Amino acid sequence: QVQLVESGGGLVQAGGSLRLSCAASGSIFSINAMGWYRQAPGKQRELVARISRGGSTNYADSVKGRFTISRDNTENTVYLQMNSLKPEDTAVYYCYGARFWGGVRDYWGQGTQVTVSS
Repeated sequence: QVQLVESGGGLVQAGGSLRLSCAASGSIFSINAMGWYRQAPGKQRELVARISRGGSTNYADSVKGRFTISRDNTENTVYLQMNSLKPEDTAVYYCYGARFWGGVRDYWGQGTQVTVSS
């Protein structure tokens, strides 16, 4: 089994920054891609960013240029650096891990709340 533990969420003012962390443990050899989804009330879950073990990345247009995803394979941890935060970034952020890039998301974290005040 794989466990993903998220941290780093919180309350910040617009324009501020947060860094989310997601540490994987267990059968981590099965994980190729990791990333972040977010879900706000009344909205569909959306893919924010993802990264492969080799470093290929993909970002939602809404966060491109503001968010950066990175991965430390030694520590089995993925990070989401969020800069220039906007109130519309407010959501629960969920880390995921997948065996294949673009495939089914196999593992999920518990979610961490990010709230951006105006």
